Amino acid sequence: MLITVLVLIGLVAAVFLFMKQSPFGQDPAEARLERIQQSPNYKNGSFQNLEPTEVMRENASYVGMMRDFIKKDKDNIPPRPIPSVKTDLKALDDAKPTIVWFGHSSYLIKSKGVTILLDPVFSGHASPVSFFGGAFAGSNTYDVDDMPNIDYLILSHDHYDHLDYETIVKLIPKVKKFYTALGVGAHLERWGVPADRIVEFDWWEHQPVADGIDLTATPARHFSGRSFARGKTLWTSYVLNLHGYKLFLGGDSGYGKHFQTIGDQYGPFDLAILECGQYGLDWPNIHMMPEEVISAAQDLRARVLLPVHWAKFSLSYHAWNEPIKRLMKKAEKEGFDVTTPKIGEPVVLNASYPRAVWWNF
Repeated sequence: MLITVLVLIGLVAAVFLFMKQSPFGQDPAEARLERIQQSPNYKNGSFQNLEPTEVMRENASYVGMMRDFIKKDKDNIPPRPIPSVKTDLKALDDAKPTIVWFGHSSYLIKSKGVTILLDPVFSGHASPVSFFGGAFAGSNTYDVDDMPNIDYLILSHDHYDHLDYETIVKLIPKVKKFYTALGVGAHLERWGVPADRIVEFDWWEHQPVADGIDLTATPARHFSGRSFARGKTLWTSYVLNLHGYKLFLGGDSGYGKHFQTIGDQYGPFDLAILECGQYGLDWPNIHMMPEEVISAAQDLRARVLLPVHWAKFSLSYHAWNEPIKRLMKKAEKEGFDVTTPKIGEPVVLNASYPRAVWWNF
C-alpha cells in the first residue's frame, strides 16, 4: 500500500514539474489578471462564449472519443507529401495585399511594405512535445528563417496549433509588435517578449495599428488553455482594415450568431479566412462543419473565402482532405467564391485567385 501511494505521489509530482516547463506558458497574474476580471466576457473565473457552448456534446465521453481516434479514417494522414510552392517571402510583390498560407492556420499578409504574420507554427508539431501532433509530410516547408521582418504578429488564442513556443521564441528578434487576446500576453512574456511589444484585446476593442491599418478583435465561439484549466485567456477573431481592403481573420470558432453580428457591423469583407477542419461530432460547438463554414462566410458578407485549419495536422478523425471536399461541394451548390491555394502559393486580393483542385489523392 505504501509503495502504491509513493508511486502515485511521484507521478503527480512528475506531471506537475513537466507542466511547469516553458512550452506550457503561464497564467495571467497581477495587473493582467485585474484587467481580465473587469471584462464583461469573464465570469466565474473563466472567459465565456456569447452563447451557451459546451466543449463536448452531451453524453460524449473521452473514452469514446479516444476510441474514435483509434478507429479514425484510413485517409486521416495523406498517402503522399502535401504539394507546396516555395515563395521568396522577402521579395514578395505587395502592391496589393497578398496572403501566403503555410498550412493549418498560419499565414502571412504583405501590403505596401507592411508584413503581418498570423498564428505561426513552424516547429513541425501542434503540441508541447515533438513526438505528438506532427505535421504531414510536405506541409512543413517554411520555417522562421524564411520569414522577413514582421511588423505585426497576430495571435488568435493560446492552443498549441496556433501559439507555438518554439516558433515564437525564434521569431522574437524579427517582430516589431504582438497583437493577441486578453491573457495570452502572459505566455509571451514568460517566453521573453518585452511587455511593451504586446497589445491584448477584449472582444470589440479596436486599435489603429499604422497608417491605413487598424485592427478590431471580434468574438469567436471556442475555448482556450494550454493545460487542464480552460478559459483563463480569451479566444478571438479579428477584423483587419488594410490599405482600403477589409479582411476577416477567423481564428478557431464553432458556428454561431456572432458571424451575423460581425457581418452586420463590419461587412462586407473582401476576404474571409475561416477554419475548415479538425471538426468532430463530439465537439460540434467549437469547430465548424465544412458546410457551416460557407454559412459563416455568407453571414459575414464575404466576397471570397480562404479556408484554413487543414492540410498540415491531424487533430480529428476525419480524412485529411474531407474538409475541403465537403466545403467545395457546398460552395458550388451556393455559388460561393472560394480560393484554394497550395501551401506557399501567393493569393493577391481582388486579382486572379488560385482555384486548382490539388487535394484529390
